[in-house]
Amino acid sequence: MIGPDKKQLGVIQLTEALNLARQYGVDLVEISPNAVPPVCQLVDFGKFRYELAKREKESKKHQHASTVKEVQLSPRIDPHDLGIKLQHSIDFLCEDMKVKVALKFRGREMAHTEVGFEVIKKFIADIEPYGHPDFQPKLIGKAINLMISPLPRNKRAKNPRLTEEEHKASGAAAEAKARAAKQSSQPAASDQPSTKVPVGEAPATDGLNSAFANLDINPAA
Repeated sequence: MIGPDKKQLGVIQLTEALNLARQYGVDLVEISPNAVPPVCQLVDFGKFRYELAKREKESKKHQHASTVKEVQLSPRIDPHDLGIKLQHSIDFLCEDMKVKVALKFRGREMAHTEVGFEVIKKFIADIEPYGHPDFQPKLIGKAINLMISPLPRNKRAKNPRLTEEEHKASGAAAEAKARAAKQSSQPAASDQPSTKVPVGEAPATDGLNSAFANLDINPAA
């Protein structure tokens, strides 16, 4: 068993371990159930779960950093298509992934490689708030290759796609709140004031809604 100060306490009986947990005011947590004998630790269970979740998050972050996504471009790429490729790259970088950019030349396009370098230059400038190139663009064979790594989270701009979605969500929530407030301010049908006619003054209509009930008819002389 491991004590609250993370020191080995040796092999002890379950009842003794439970008594120690009560003595220190912590929990008896089994951390290695498959070991022989099983390994337990005297620790606050809430703190144990928090540290475990933190370690898992850190490990996932390192896994993302080692993940590489590829984006392919062309010298004559349409501006709209370039914008889509750029947004995909921003999504990858904001998830702590690397982006490999490959601009391929075909046929006679090799005679004007400067056009491809201009496209790559614009791509780097647009993605600068989210990542930085690991090296200068290189022409290898019939393609310009580039590797972009994400900036640290505290220096990286927010993903514009998520910002737009958050803005829409907050707008919808505000609209729903205003609608609910408007409905609550309207009095219910049962709260509407009603006009009561005294029984003695009510015209006798024999149970019928007669349009002539209130007419004052004088008998003929």
